[in-house]
Amino acid sequence: MPRFHYKAVASDGEVIEGELDAADRAALIEQLRQQGHLPIQAAENRGGLAGLFPTLTKARGRVPLNEIALLTRELAILLQSGLPLDRALSILIAMAKPGATRSLVERILDKIRGGASLGDALESCGTAFPEFYVGMVRAGEAGGTLETVLVRVADTLDRSQALKEQVRSALQYPTIVLVVAGLSLIILITWVVPNFRPLFEEAGEDLPFLTRGVVFASDILRDYWWAMVGTLLVGLVIFKRRLDTTEGRLAWDRWRLRAPIIGELVTKVEVARLTRTLGTLLSNGVTVLNAISMTANASDNTSVAESLNELRGRLTKGEGLAIPLAELGFLPPLALQLIQIGEESGQLETMLLRVADIYDTEVKRTIERLLGLLVPIITIGLGILIAVIIGSMLMAILSAYDLPI
Repeated sequence: MPRFHYKAVASDGEVIEGELDAADRAALIEQLRQQGHLPIQAAENRGGLAGLFPTLTKARGRVPLNEIALLTRELAILLQSGLPLDRALSILIAMAKPGATRSLVERILDKIRGGASLGDALESCGTAFPEFYVGMVRAGEAGGTLETVLVRVADTLDRSQALKEQVRSALQYPTIVLVVAGLSLIILITWVVPNFRPLFEEAGEDLPFLTRGVVFASDILRDYWWAMVGTLLVGLVIFKRRLDTTEGRLAWDRWRLRAPIIGELVTKVEVARLTRTLGTLLSNGVTVLNAISMTANASDNTSVAESLNELRGRLTKGEGLAIPLAELGFLPPLALQLIQIGEESGQLETMLLRVADIYDTEVKRTIERLLGLLVPIITIGLGILIAVIIGSMLMAILSAYDLPI
C-alpha cells in the first residue's frame, strides 16, 4: 500500500504534517477529513529520481503564476455562463496550446471525472497552486460561491504578478547603468592605470599617497582577480546553504523586515499580502483559525509565518484579531487601526481588503521612489570613483614633472 506525506489544518487551526498509508490520495483525504482535518497537501512518497531530487522534479513543467491567473479567470467566466465544471475544463483544454498548462488542466479534469471535487483536484497537483488558492476554492465549493471565489483569486494573482512585472521593468535601466559603469571602472583600473606605471617609474619620484593606493588596487585586481571571484562564489554558496536551514532563513527574513531602506518596502509587501489573503479567505467562509494557518503557509517570509502561527494560539482563547496583530510588531499603525475599526463594526473582511489595497498602492509608490533615487546614486557614486582614479593619475604626472598642482 502506498505511503503518503500530508499537510493539513487541524480543527484548532494548527498546521500538521505526517505520513499515512492509504490505497490512493482520495482515500487519504477522506481519512483526514474523518479525523476532522482540512487537507492542504498530500503526495505519495516515491523513490528514484523523484525521491532523490524532489526540487528538480517539481520544477520541471511548472506553470507560471500569470498563466494560473489567466486560467482561473477563464474558468470563472465559463462557470458564470452556466457551464458545468467538467465542460468548462474541457473548453480550457481545447483552448490551451500543448504544454505544461494543458497537461495541468487535463490532470484536473481527470480527477473531476473520477469524482473528486475541484479543491481535491487542485490539491493533487502538488505545488502548482498556492495553498491559499486551494483553501479558497474549497471554501467556495462549500459555500456555493465558486465562481465569485475564482474571480477574487484571479484578481489576487494578477495584482501580485503586476507588482513583480513593475519591479522587473523598473530595474532594467538601473541594471544596465550599473553594468556599463562597472565594466568601465574595471577597464580603467586594470588596463588604463597600469599603462601609466612606466611613466611614473621613469620619473623616479615618490608617488602621492592617493596614486599609490589606486596603483595598489590595480595590482591586486589584475593579479588576484581569480581569488576575489572564488571568494565571492564561496561566500554565495555558504550564504545559500545557510538560507536552506530553518534558522538561517528565519534570521534572514527578520533582517529583511528591519533592514535600512528596503525594510519599509518589504514590510509593506508583507502587510498587503497578509491582509489580502486573510480578508479573501474570511470573506469566503473560511474560519479565522484556518484562515490564519493558510495565510501563514502562503507567506514567503518565515518570520511573518512564525508570528502568525503564534497568533493562532491566542485566537483559540477567544481574543480578537486586532490586538494580537498589534503585538506582532511589524504591522504599521494605520493598518492596525483600520483592522480594529473593521472588527468593531463587524466588517473585518472588507476592512482587511481595503488595507491590502492601501498598501498595494504604497508598495508601488515606494518602489517608484527608490528606483527614482537608484540611478542618480549609482551615477554619482561611480562618477566619484572615476574622478578619484583620474585625479590620482593627474596628481602623479604633475608631481613627477614638478608642475604646480
